Amino acid sequence: MTQTIDFIFDFGSPNAYLAWKVLPNMAAQKGVVVNYIPCLLGGIFKATNNQPPMIAYGAVSGKLEYQRIEMNRFIAKYGLSKFRFNPHFPVNTLLLMRGACAAAASDTLDAYIEAAMAAMWEDGLNMSDPDVFVSAMNAAGLEGSTLLTEAQNPSIKARLLENTNAAVSRGIFGIPSYFVGDEMWFGKDRIRDLMQTL
Repeated sequence: MTQTIDFIFDFGSPNAYLAWKVLPNMAAQKGVVVNYIPCLLGGIFKATNNQPPMIAYGAVSGKLEYQRIEMNRFIAKYGLSKFRFNPHFPVNTLLLMRGACAAAASDTLDAYIEAAMAAMWEDGLNMSDPDVFVSAMNAAGLEGSTLLTEAQNPSIKARLLENTNAAVSRGIFGIPSYFVGDEMWFGKDRIRDLMQTL
């Protein structure tokens, strides 16, 4: 039976983008399948009393600057030269994450993730804007208007809520997070540790 990594993500996290850029190739080298699970980071924060780093560490001298150094090291190490910090950050990702659930329901999640990650963290688009969303998805060869409509479907809204609640029940407190079976890893810098266990 093929081993699976559950990759729990929200497009609003730059570290989710960076993790997504390296995890699939590493998993493929191990013969492992990546199972992408869209969740709402804001919901995870609310349920776990967590906060975004800019708030949690904003008053800690040197902490955020060091995190930027670590991010730049990761980018340089893996040659992720397309990464650009989104000028609209923080972006409300409710539409994007519901869209991901709609894409999963129509078996287009991989293409959707590719399009949404690029729009957010390479092209710097404001993906909370429905018109921008539709345009970006159309440009990627997806049906932007259909995805926008499906994102408002009660069953799709419920799926995102279910995914988020299930992630919290597994012990998630932030994104990106990963599971192999019941064992959890958190953050882009833990991917190599995860891989060493496979």
